[in-house]
Amino acid sequence: MRQIVLDTETTGLEVGQGHRVIEIGCVELVNRRRSGRHFHQYLQPDREIDSGAEQVHGISNEKLVGMPRFAEIADELLDFIRGAELVIHNAGFDVGFLDNEFRLAGRPAGSIQSHCSVLDTLDLARRLHPGQRNNLDALCRRYDIDNSGRDYHGALLDAQLLADLYLAMTGGQAALSLDVAPRDAVGRVADARLDRSGLRLVVKRASAAEIEAHERQLELLQKSCPQGALWRRDG
Repeated sequence: MRQIVLDTETTGLEVGQGHRVIEIGCVELVNRRRSGRHFHQYLQPDREIDSGAEQVHGISNEKLVGMPRFAEIADELLDFIRGAELVIHNAGFDVGFLDNEFRLAGRPAGSIQSHCSVLDTLDLARRLHPGQRNNLDALCRRYDIDNSGRDYHGALLDAQLLADLYLAMTGGQAALSLDVAPRDAVGRVADARLDRSGLRLVVKRASAAEIEAHERQLELLQKSCPQGALWRRDG
C-alpha cells in the first residue's frame, strides 16, 4: 500500500483570483511506514505573494527568484504521486490548486484524482473529533506530536507532521503484522489474507516438571468446582 502525504503553500487563498502554488512537499508511506523518499520544491509563481499569506508561511517573493516554474517540474511530481493514495489535510484546497497548475502547464491529464485517490484527513478528524478544533496545530497537541519547530507553515514540514498525525489517527504505527494490512478510512483493518509463506513456527514442548505442575493446578481447580470441572467430565 503506497500513500503520499502532500501539502502545498500558495500566494493566497483563492485559486479563482489567480493565486498560484509556491511550494510542494510530499512524504511517501509504504505499508504505513515512511519509506525515506520525499518530493520537495519551491516554485516561481509569476505573481506577487499576498502579505497575509507571507505571514503564514514566511515565503517571500525574493526567496522564489530563480526557482523553477510548475510546468518544469510537473512531470516529476506526477511520476512521484501517480497511483498512490494522497493523504491531504483539507484536500479540496490543495487539489484545486494543483489541478489549476496542471491546466496552466498545458497538461491535458485531467484532475489529480484521475491519477490518485485522495483521503482528506480534515474530514477524518471531524468524524473522530466532532465539534473540536481540527487544524494541524490542534491535532498535534491532541495526539502529542511535537510541532515546536513549526514557526511558519511549510509544505514539507507540514507533510511530515501530517504523516505522523495520520498514522496516529488511524491506529498508530506498531510492528504487529495487522498494521501492514489494508485499512479503511478510520483505521479499521480490512479483510485481507496475510502471506504466511516463509514463516517458521517454533514448537517448544513442556518438560515433565511443567506437565506435573499443570496437573496439580488442574486438580486444585477440580476440587474447587462443586459439580466438577468441565474438562474432567466424561463424554
